[in-house]
Amino acid sequence: MSESVHTEDVLNLMYQLTEYRSQEIRQRLEKVGSAASMLHLDVLLLIYHFAKFAPGNVLEIGAYIGGSTVAAAFGASESDTPKKIISVEAGGGLKHRRIPSRNIFKDLKKNLARFGVSESVALINGYSFEETTISAIRQMLGHGEVGLFIFDADGNVRRDLDCYGDLLADGCWLVIDDYFGPCVKAVPRQAQVNELVAAGRLVPFGFYGWSTWVGQWRT
Repeated sequence: MSESVHTEDVLNLMYQLTEYRSQEIRQRLEKVGSAASMLHLDVLLLIYHFAKFAPGNVLEIGAYIGGSTVAAAFGASESDTPKKIISVEAGGGLKHRRIPSRNIFKDLKKNLARFGVSESVALINGYSFEETTISAIRQMLGHGEVGLFIFDADGNVRRDLDCYGDLLADGCWLVIDDYFGPCVKAVPRQAQVNELVAAGRLVPFGFYGWSTWVGQWRT
């Protein structure tokens, strides 16, 4: 990809986001974000956009209580082609000043039902690196079938890209939260993403919201 073409693609994505801010989907995702997400509204809008228009399925690692999952389901439901959404969440509890949860996986299922997308999402309760999780994902997805990869789990995004990279299509969109900031996960995530960018495996499209990295995968 030439620098001029990439710059044009980055600007087009920013323009598309600006358009969404004045459309009905903004109000829908504001409700989702208020109830079920720590992600910035702009990031939810981009997830919606990628799920709607990117060819391929959606693989999410670290759903928390479902805000990003719902955004992806909204987008996939409006796509011209049927899409699978596979979301992995280990569960547990989290003390958070705005959106805490004593039972993350239970609240995740509740929010998917609340926003009417339960039937659209295949949930996996477990860690992404466990053999049972890997097996379940590979039964549902094949080589190059993922068009959107969302990561918001621990600090080791490289581990999951090494594990599932063959499932990602060339040009697959990646949304990786906590690329920088005070979160302890940010330092290793940033280092790993930067290494993959330097190696030509990731193409950056910018930072959105508070600290979310957006880019594409290269095979």
